[in-house]
Amino acid sequence: MAIDKNSALAVTLFSEILTVDQLARNRLSKVLPKGMEISHFSVLNHLAFSGEERTPAQLAKSFHVTRGAMTNTLNRLEWAGYVHIRPDWDDARRKLVNISPAGKRARDLALEAITPMIHEVVSALGDEKVRAALPTLRELRLRLEDEPGTS
Repeated sequence: MAIDKNSALAVTLFSEILTVDQLARNRLSKVLPKGMEISHFSVLNHLAFSGEERTPAQLAKSFHVTRGAMTNTLNRLEWAGYVHIRPDWDDARRKLVNISPAGKRARDLALEAITPMIHEVVSALGDEKVRAALPTLRELRLRLEDEPGTS
């Protein structure tokens, strides 16, 4: 099967995105505090930024992962003392998750650890290139979020 120019362009775009994702994850994993995974940092950062309790289902939807995967991450964070998980007093079938003071400290330490690496990469690219790339990446993310079967 021959690949036309548009297909080749699409394959090249996704190949670059997937490679960048893998390389970024590798670099981030190396600088995160010992024992912290990217998924842990991401959830702690989300909870710290929102400042509100979330259900595991809401978190799973936000991160485009299964409820089981989110439950696993939350169990590890709870075991480490980084989140509090409590029953929802209005609906006994649900649980609510909030970041703990220890979780805020862990998130802050992780942010301190990754910021120099991120800053170095962005500075090497230049603000203009980064600003130019963001709208396209954001639109691509939104289109992928809208696709059926993505969550």
